[in-house]
Amino acid sequence: MPDNTSLYQPGILEGVPRVARYVQFTIAGDQQPAQALKEALTRASPLVNGRDVVIGIAPALVRALGGQVPGLHDMPDFSGKVKVPATPGQLWCWVRGDDLGDLLHVTRGLQKALAPAFVLRHVVDAFRHRHDDSTGFGRDLTGFEDGTENPKGDEALEAAFAHGQGEGLDGASYVAVQQWVHDLDAFDRMPEDDQNHCIGRRMSDNEEIDDAPEFAHVKRTAQESFDPEAFVLRRSMPWLASTQAGLMFVAFGKSFDAFEAQMRRMAGLDDGIVDGVFKLSRPVTGAYFWCPPMRGGQLDLRQLGFS
Repeated sequence: MPDNTSLYQPGILEGVPRVARYVQFTIAGDQQPAQALKEALTRASPLVNGRDVVIGIAPALVRALGGQVPGLHDMPDFSGKVKVPATPGQLWCWVRGDDLGDLLHVTRGLQKALAPAFVLRHVVDAFRHRHDDSTGFGRDLTGFEDGTENPKGDEALEAAFAHGQGEGLDGASYVAVQQWVHDLDAFDRMPEDDQNHCIGRRMSDNEEIDDAPEFAHVKRTAQESFDPEAFVLRRSMPWLASTQAGLMFVAFGKSFDAFEAQMRRMAGLDDGIVDGVFKLSRPVTGAYFWCPPMRGGQLDLRQLGFS
């Protein structure tokens, strides 16, 4: 595919930062004039360079602005054998960096720029855990390597970004965001073999287990096993708040199709087999957002009615 890297919010392609904040804003009073929303986003846009701050727009906000984004819709409820909640949002920011204090000030800047049309709804602080510079991967709080099967290079570009759709759409990304809460006490009580079988890899060396059970996570989500293949670009990070902890699961795609195929299989909706991950963790939120492309180093919001 052609090199259109100037069209992408660059933070999506870069590896996960040392620390991050997942920040959600909501429309004040649940309703604001479209003009007030546009003025707020215009004030905030200089703070969103796509690298230190990646931004995502939810379907409800697109509608409130009178815009239209093909393929954008709210996350379905995948609940069945397990609970997979859908908790629609409005405006999402992934604030990235090296120091949580700095990220606090960036968050405050966004909050002031978006007020009074938007109010801060929810913040989750996340971090890189036991990052290995030689592999570029970090660890989940369970100790397993995270992101091993992420596509790379041109395959990452193909998986994560829309292309061939025209100006204002090419370079955009569709992101699924879920907050998972780990039951680390339950995980600690599992025998080592059971822990490894939940994931389908050995924690000790990250090697796949040939005879892993059918519920093993790597079998449930093997991206090349779907028809069509279901590749996403994962940018997940561990989080903690007091004694609760888990994983902020974030998957960027050229559409939501690949994520939905994986999530349906994980939840057991295809064949009744629930992913082993649910033995040690559960999602408590779930929302879809559209990450606009860039134009000349700034957000390209033409699909939302901006000039």
